[in-house]
Amino acid sequence: MVFNRKITVIFFVGLFLVLGIAATKPPEEHKFQNLKVLPKNISKEDLDKVMDGFKEALGVKCGFCHAPSKDTSNHHPDFASDEKPEKNIARKMMKMSAKINKKYFSYNKNEQGEFVPAVECMTCHRGTAHPGGPKK
Repeated sequence: MVFNRKITVIFFVGLFLVLGIAATKPPEEHKFQNLKVLPKNISKEDLDKVMDGFKEALGVKCGFCHAPSKDTSNHHPDFASDEKPEKNIARKMMKMSAKINKKYFSYNKNEQGEFVPAVECMTCHRGTAHPGGPKK
């Protein structure tokens, strides 16, 4: 009887030890698929900031550039898909604004010496999906 209790206690202590180690293991880094302009190692937080900036500057939601998922049980857009032409247009515009900033505004730096872009999506879009549209 005492022997069975010892085995049971040792088993549960070992089980809790294994579960504790598994629970403290750092999560694996999420690798985003199909990033062609943004850095491949961008963090989720930074990617969310960029996408939120697009949504604000263009006054749109994710579905404007991202195609719906083919999986009907998944209600999120298929972020890796290039099915919608707006996604490639966004890539071209990101490259265009980076080129303009580098050529004409490379002196724009903050107190830490980091480059501050002068031309961004909001510069032309002003909260509308298409540049030159009426101001919101």
